[in-house]
This record gives sequence, structure tokens and C-alpha cells, in this order.
Amino acid sequence: MYNISGESTMVNYPNGRKSSWAVRTTSAGGRGMMLEKDINMSNDSYLADDTAVIHKKPTPVTIVKVDYPQRSAAKITEAYFKIPSTTDYNGIYKGKYIDFEAKECASRTSFPLKSIHPHQIRHLDSVLRHGGIAFVIVRWVEYDETWFIQARDMIDFFDNASRRSIPYDWFQQHGVLIPATYIRPVDYLKIVDRLYFDKGGTTSDGRK
Repeated sequence: MYNISGESTMVNYPNGRKSSWAVRTTSAGGRGMMLEKDINMSNDSYLADDTAVIHKKPTPVTIVKVDYPQRSAAKITEAYFKIPSTTDYNGIYKGKYIDFEAKECASRTSFPLKSIHPHQIRHLDSVLRHGGIAFVIVRWVEYDETWFIQARDMIDFFDNASRRSIPYDWFQQHGVLIPATYIRPVDYLKIVDRLYFDKGGTTSDGRK
């Protein structure tokens, strides 16, 4: 380990499952909203001082039903996700493409592999193959810890997993704790600097 309310809308998934979607939120399923808020705040700070340009990807949806409770207002009451999303965030930092997924974990012992979907693993692998920087941010809610996991480590575990979850101690062995400040609650670019841009040389996937 390194030390360094809105109205609800019914959203239909391709498999027929339905879920309530908060119109005023930005995440597809309403999960990980606190982590998302903290990352967005950090990204706003990076943008404000011209450190990096990194944004949350919009979630593509098809609007099915719209109600008009008032002549001057429209309310989306039903929508479908068009396609599976790739990852949560992307952008550019120091001339390098950045792409990452962010997840919250409520367990004290393990992170469910089902939280990362196969198409997201394929996407992260593609980013690495094309020379970008890819990683996963996981917040362990019970420990109030936010971990940076290099995409290659997550991909390797996913491809060779003999279990359905990743134990907490694996994160301690392979991850990097992300520091937090008032204006940057998830200051993940400090980890990117250490792994990818510090002197001493690194490979394209950040390994010494």
C-alpha cells in the first residue's frame, strides 16, 4: 500500500428491469452519489485552476413519456437507457487521456465483482492499449476510505477471479489511498502524478 429531491422517473433497462430515477441527479442508478459529488467537486477545482479538464460522462437515455402538468413545464415520467454506459469519467491531464470508473462499497469485507461490468472492463483495457491512463476509484463507506486502483490490476483480478468479490485486504495490497482536502475531497490526480508522471520512469500503465 502507498501512503501518500427531485421528482422520480421510471427508467427501463434492456433486460426489462425497472428502476426509479431521480431527475435532478446525474448518476444512472442513484448509487454512489456522495462519491460522485466529491469527485465532481474535485474536478471543478481542477478545471478552475486549469490543472485538468475531466468531466462526468452523460448517460444516454431515450425519452418515452412526457407529462405536462403546466403549460410552461414538462416532466419526464418514463425513459430507457439507450446503451450500456462505459465508465463514469474521462478527460485530459498533462497531455494524457484519462478514463475511470467510480464505485461505492457498503461492505466491510469485500467489493462485489458484479459492481464492475464486463463491458467496462473491456473499455478500460482498450484505453490502456491505446496509451491512455485508466483506473477505478472505490470508496469503502464503512471505513471512510477512497482507493485508487490501476485498471490493469482490476482487469487481471476480473479475468482470473475464482470468487465473486474482491477482499478488502486486496485493496490494501494493490491500491493507493486517495488524499482529501476541503476543495478536493477526492484528489486523485496526486496519485496519477505519483504513478505516471514522477521522475524515475514508468510504463504506459503506470508500473515501475
